[in-house]
Amino acid sequence: MAVTRGFLGRRPAESSRVPPGQYLTRDFPVLSAGPTPHTPLDKWDFTIRGTVDEPVSWSWAEFQALPHEKVTVDIHCVTKWTKLDTTWSGVSLDTLLNAASGQASHALAFCDGGYTTNVPLADLRGGKAWIVDEYYGRPLDPEHGGPARLLVPHLYFWKSAKWIRGVELRSADQPGFWEMFGYHNYGDPWKEQRYQGD
Repeated sequence: MAVTRGFLGRRPAESSRVPPGQYLTRDFPVLSAGPTPHTPLDKWDFTIRGTVDEPVSWSWAEFQALPHEKVTVDIHCVTKWTKLDTTWSGVSLDTLLNAASGQASHALAFCDGGYTTNVPLADLRGGKAWIVDEYYGRPLDPEHGGPARLLVPHLYFWKSAKWIRGVELRSADQPGFWEMFGYHNYGDPWKEQRYQGD
């Protein structure tokens, strides 16, 4: 597992916005299970597939033309760090999901590098999730998931899949990469749902 060089370590939690068992950091640690993919933008697309009437895809240029929102959210990593007031820009999952019709209850995010993670569809709708391509007004760095990553800030950060390429809508849940290795299937930081059985 890769970890950011120069990571400054722990600060005591000072805020009611910090879930139990978490500590504050000013850094943005990089944690990856494998090498960082580098997909040229002219080869990148985002696809919604699965239990849909017809798959829908956007090229990078088409994705950039969609309405983008600026959001400021707190993020919580399962490794126990919390970073407050992070600012991103991206496309709401509501916008993307509204382009695909079909019946589904769950989504499986899939990414360059083979990573997947499962999220109930209700957790991607209602202004709760975005596909983000900027961090503090700059293009998202590859080590943080660029050119685009999923952002689901109310769940532990492994659910905010890096290097995202799409979501597969499903009528039943299917565990993703870390969930198959014993991480909690849902991952609510306020309930400390880090591992199966938590």
